[in-house]
Amino acid sequence: MPILYTDPHSGIYVRPYRDEADLQQIVPLIATDLSEPYSIYTYRYFIYNWPKLCLLAFSDEECVGTIVCKLEPYSQDTIRGYIAMLAVKEGYRRQGIGSRLVQLAVRLMLDDKCDEVTLETEITNKSALALYERLGFCRDKRLLRYYLNGVDAFRLKLWLTPKKWVAS
Repeated sequence: MPILYTDPHSGIYVRPYRDEADLQQIVPLIATDLSEPYSIYTYRYFIYNWPKLCLLAFSDEECVGTIVCKLEPYSQDTIRGYIAMLAVKEGYRRQGIGSRLVQLAVRLMLDDKCDEVTLETEITNKSALALYERLGFCRDKRLLRYYLNGVDAFRLKLWLTPKKWVAS
């Protein structure tokens, strides 16, 4: 699989999902960092249907970050990308890995004619909100008691193509 990015200073590199061995590295990373308990079927749904939109960041041979996404038609004239999961291992945060994973995933979605990208994050997750807003995402909607733990979420959206304005 091609390496999509290598940080010249840290040597951390990013590549797309390859095989089941990658899944075995992704699951514990996400399970540690995200509040939702995802089943193996959820991971497989995303990874098997959109393998090139599942990216892994490595330090040497250790997976230290991952992003899991999908891309589907949303309406007659809109293709929507969706970031389902993003996680960076504790000791590797605040090094730009999460930002780089999002940027690379969005670029891959743009290559496939994506018009917008959405995601949800807990309203209490200030670090995630700051990261996504730095990357141009806007708060689109508040979702009450969205997560199983009862916490509300913000739906965030990044528009990639100009909106079609229709006179009313």
